Amino acid sequence: MLLATWNVNSLKARLARVLEFLDTHRPDVLCLQETKASSDSFPHTELKDAGYSAVDHSGGRWAGVAIVAPVEHSLDHIVRGLASEPRPDEARWIEATVSADGNPLRVVSVYVPNGRALDHPAFQDKLKFLDAMVERTTTLVKDPLFLAGDMNIAPADADVYDPAAFRGSTHTSAAERSRLSRLLASGLVDTFRHLEPDSTQYTWWDYRAGNFHKNLGLRIDLGLLTPDLARRCQRCGIDRSFRKGPKPSDHAPLLIQLS
Repeated sequence: MLLATWNVNSLKARLARVLEFLDTHRPDVLCLQETKASSDSFPHTELKDAGYSAVDHSGGRWAGVAIVAPVEHSLDHIVRGLASEPRPDEARWIEATVSADGNPLRVVSVYVPNGRALDHPAFQDKLKFLDAMVERTTTLVKDPLFLAGDMNIAPADADVYDPAAFRGSTHTSAAERSRLSRLLASGLVDTFRHLEPDSTQYTWWDYRAGNFHKNLGLRIDLGLLTPDLARRCQRCGIDRSFRKGPKPSDHAPLLIQLS
């Protein structure tokens, strides 16, 4: 089984790249973030033509998340949003059970708020959203779970190209990292770091100043698995090729292969 997650930074702008990704990798699950689509404009028809179906939580111009799977897999028991998230209209969380050959897998696609700055009101909303994530996840980890998406948190300094440059800013603060630690402690494994304990790789690079070509990035897109699934991991990698080429997102997709 191949699992993937990707912040596409607008489905309208990058649908061709998403279809290319599906054709290249044929994932069994693809979690999408920052779809920036309304419910009416979500490209169900184009995905179906490519052999995939999707469930989406769409908020329009900003945010938006989705779960995509081959049409022969069922997508059931859909939950949109978190009970105690501060801004439910932003469409940042979706759950579904993906069943392939009778084997159900609970899947979550999440797009954590950026937070802007530590002294900005949006940062407090980010912390409240993370608290709501932890609260919900504790009820989900009793069964096989794939929770993936743009966490907007670099788990450790090893996941930041220049830790000193990010001191006093979002993505690396103690408040954010402590909540991510709580999320993992609820019963989840950071799959990439589990398989690549000493590797320095990133999933996001700023569009400006040639940061991608200089490899000045952050690892903020995570694929988290319950331990039973983590033990089945054969490989986990970041496909940098989709950060290149025409109209790339500023994120690269993360792929996880299970036995």
